[in-house]
Amino acid sequence: MILPKSNRLTPAQLAEVTGIVAEFGCTIQPIIGALRTIYAIVGDERDDLMINRLEGLDYVERIDRIQSPFKLMDKRSDLASHRIRIGGVTLGEELFVIAGPCTIDPKNPNYFYESAAAVKEAGAQMIRGGVWKPRTNPYSFQGDTRSLDILLEGARRTGLPVDTEVMEEAHIGLALEAGVTCLQVGARNALNYSLLRAIGRAVAGRETAVLLKRSIHMGPVNEFISAAEYIAAFGNPNILLCPRGTAPGLDGYRNHPDESITPLLKEKTWAPVVVDPSHSVGKAAYVPASALAAVAYGADGLCLEAHVSPSHGIGDDPKQALTPEGLSDTIRQARALWRLRRGVKAG
Repeated sequence: MILPKSNRLTPAQLAEVTGIVAEFGCTIQPIIGALRTIYAIVGDERDDLMINRLEGLDYVERIDRIQSPFKLMDKRSDLASHRIRIGGVTLGEELFVIAGPCTIDPKNPNYFYESAAAVKEAGAQMIRGGVWKPRTNPYSFQGDTRSLDILLEGARRTGLPVDTEVMEEAHIGLALEAGVTCLQVGARNALNYSLLRAIGRAVAGRETAVLLKRSIHMGPVNEFISAAEYIAAFGNPNILLCPRGTAPGLDGYRNHPDESITPLLKEKTWAPVVVDPSHSVGKAAYVPASALAAVAYGADGLCLEAHVSPSHGIGDDPKQALTPEGLSDTIRQARALWRLRRGVKAG
């Protein structure tokens, strides 16, 4: 990883370092951070001659060699100073809350518009809404591209950024073209490395964020962070890690709650952790406690399912979406706990 003395290399300097590493079978990938651009050496960076030649350039501050399976996402990388800003909020400076329906019903758009208004009123900073939905049952509602227009209309009406899940390459282009702020990778695709690469390529050079959920069957923490590396390797480090419960399920809960991995993630990576308690426990009555547990473990944010009338929702909303009142109470309590944990006085 090359750190220049200035904020970024000039085109001539970039061409020079690219030429040097190419002699050793490597390439350069610029990673644009909030404060400076760093330059990842993609390939085998262990050749001492290559490193010596790079370190000899008068515009290079230093070369960092991180022996880690996730060089960019590693807490020791110089991306540790990177800050992700969404909708005017810098993650880590206050509790970031994403909320909204599991699935947008294209036949009843007003439910989404009313839910979006309730999400804003409750104090969330981003709206979630499912346009395309993975379903175990092939006869269940799979989503509808028409819902993308409804999602963006909700953003226009509230002024809030929006998050939606993409499941295939065609969805990525449609979502970005429409102006979606954050692409969500669901649990079923968290280990779909070809999709992760496609997302990485698509968001390179953009301010778009990616919410990466933890796979249902994901094991070691390193595997989760390495999945994020697939996206970051193309140049966009705006990645949020989202624990959402794993298999095997715990009796009474939808999945096995995994908010407790938050401190383990923070020991290894600089990336913000945004926990999804809704899918973790799978029942609205349990979501507030699970959300508070996530904040107690050090989460930077929450991703909550909420609907203005859960019984009229589709997908998971009838069983796990919070009502506007429940959402408001959960956000208020979570923010109070977030401030208490960090020793921040209420403003």
